[in-house]
Amino acid sequence: MKREINQGAFPVTRIVVVMAAFFSMLFMANANLSIAAPTAKTSPAVEKTSAVDHAEARIKELQGSLKITGAQEKLWNNLTQVMRENAKEMDALTKDKRENSKTMNAVENMKYHSQIMEAHLSQVKKFIPSFEELYASMSDEQKKSADTIFQKGRMEKHKKK
Repeated sequence: MKREINQGAFPVTRIVVVMAAFFSMLFMANANLSIAAPTAKTSPAVEKTSAVDHAEARIKELQGSLKITGAQEKLWNNLTQVMRENAKEMDALTKDKRENSKTMNAVENMKYHSQIMEAHLSQVKKFIPSFEELYASMSDEQKKSADTIFQKGRMEKHKKK
């Protein structure tokens, strides 16, 4: 009987570990996590952009791609406010990591990764209602653009170049 329980738990554990690793890589892009040379300083050309800078670039990109109309401005502004608040929160978390990374032990580091994942989930939950309202106001052409952007993401765009 115990063997059956363990067999069912193993795939779930594997999924959780894989998801944790994936989210850690995905959402830690702004943190300076160089393992090979932790004391080496990066050149200004290699420096990562802040989440706020990334959000501003993404806002401009989306506004151009989605062709936001005057009638949609209020909904668009609500959405961009959420995006900016989320970016500020993420920058605060990554700043904290940069300042404390040399003194963090492995457990504290894992707790930090958990905090980043929880923050990202919370941010997505805040983003969805504003995006739903904007999406509902879109024309069919705008919805098609949004569907393409959010289904394929940025990577698909870069593959075609």
